[in-house]
Amino acid sequence: MLISEIYVSRQGEGRLTGTPSVFVRTSGCNLRCGFCDTPFTSWNPEGQQMELGEIVAQVAGSEDDGNPVRHVVLTGGEPMLARGIESLCRQLAQGGFHVTIETAGTLERNLHCDLMSISPKLSNSTPSLERAGQWAQRHEQTRYRPEVTAALIGRHDYQLKFVVEAESDLKEIEKYIEDVTSAGSVAVDRSKVLLMPEGIEPGTLEQRALWLEPLCQERGFSWCPRMHILWYGNRRGT
Repeated sequence: MLISEIYVSRQGEGRLTGTPSVFVRTSGCNLRCGFCDTPFTSWNPEGQQMELGEIVAQVAGSEDDGNPVRHVVLTGGEPMLARGIESLCRQLAQGGFHVTIETAGTLERNLHCDLMSISPKLSNSTPSLERAGQWAQRHEQTRYRPEVTAALIGRHDYQLKFVVEAESDLKEIEKYIEDVTSAGSVAVDRSKVLLMPEGIEPGTLEQRALWLEPLCQERGFSWCPRMHILWYGNRRGT
């Protein structure tokens, strides 16, 4: 499996914010988001090939202030692309770890997961043709898969995280929720729909929070600040 990095930090987004976790970041992605903050796993994927046993051993030996870390976050890139992801999840579960998978919800895999953290990509994610070339059209054709999201939330505990740039994005989010319900005949729990501001600078996040957090309260969604940016800044290994 091509691995970009493995590190211990605190979960900075979602329902488990603040939880000490081992992050296993796979390299490779089927999307090219214009605002991607890990281009080293998508636009220019890099990393080293690791055997599953090596990954599990490194996770098992991870500590936070001398304490074993029991939460693992499989992220990317797109971890659902990685060969062997099912076996990795199974081995981590057998080791007693809580497993979160961070995915864009475009690929369905039959695997163990304690929390399926799905971040569907809105139209604000599509890169410009000048920057991405053929990837612009490919991204746009790939990003919207509500039927995959419906299948994933039908089998797992979940959260849906949407990256929001403008208030107009809320219309797309509501439509996506409707399409998920139609595709899978599953009711989306609005409290598990998390809206987070787009941005990699604390100032940008704080400005967008001023209007986005009240919108979450009005619509029954959950507010999702990007705490790792506020804690550590936009840097790798956090």
